[in-house]
Amino acid sequence: MPHLDSRQETAIVLVTLLVVLTILEMWFSYRENRHYYEKRDTLTNIYLTSLAFLMNLAVNGSTFFILSFTYRFHFIQISNPVLYWIVLVVVQDFLYWALHYTGHYCRLFWAIHVTHHSSEHFNFTTGFRSTVFEPLYRVFFYLPLALMGFNAVDILYAYLITQLYGNLVHTQYKVPLPKWYGMIFVTPAHHRVHHASNIPYLDKNMGMVLIIWDRIFGTFRDEDLPEPVKYGLTHQPDNAGPVKILFHEWKSLLADVKKAPTFKNKLQYFFNPPGWSHDGSTKTARALQREYKENQIA
Repeated sequence: MPHLDSRQETAIVLVTLLVVLTILEMWFSYRENRHYYEKRDTLTNIYLTSLAFLMNLAVNGSTFFILSFTYRFHFIQISNPVLYWIVLVVVQDFLYWALHYTGHYCRLFWAIHVTHHSSEHFNFTTGFRSTVFEPLYRVFFYLPLALMGFNAVDILYAYLITQLYGNLVHTQYKVPLPKWYGMIFVTPAHHRVHHASNIPYLDKNMGMVLIIWDRIFGTFRDEDLPEPVKYGLTHQPDNAGPVKILFHEWKSLLADVKKAPTFKNKLQYFFNPPGWSHDGSTKTARALQREYKENQIA
């Protein structure tokens, strides 16, 4: 049997920890009658993560090739191993934030990302509710890492580790963390906000590991509303089966494009934020938040 290197061992430990925590959360939720889990929703999460796993397998070869080819033109080389990994994880996390931001503010990418937000429940398996088609374009957001002298294997490993951390913040249980931690790192409270459909919470807290990007770029929001968090989408699809769960937003997007009166409007439906409409009949999250704030002041 081949010997596992330290990276493989770390990944196995983290995956095992996530599985154990998921089972424990299910058990405590059932025992305490909290209803954090629902059978069909959990099965949907497993279905989506299985599709994402297959998609990753299908494109990993091309991802590795693209990153390795780009690495040939790198213009920086960090020799100190500690600094190498710190810079890799921090920059990779920022580029993920940019990828995630694009998924929320460009409707073309929102049509792909929306599956991750379509659950009305929030638990560890919600983290498995993958953006199935993201592997098709994710690599292009990480090309700067290859140009900075990070090799393909390390980039993919850093991505795996940050994704596993991202799964661990998908919980409704209140985790006691020091205040300083929440100033730097994403916490479950931050990520509950991200999955909420309450208007003030829309498109907030898009970091995976570090919350500092949201604090810097104005997309941060504390979990501070008096009403409870409502998970899911502002317009939840009805009876979303295995196909509809993936393509319902594409259907809506193409219907909007079809009714758009000009070619410019058609392009705007693809590239403007979700909720944008040529006639003002629907509104973006930012427009809804402005109205909400005005009503609160009034």
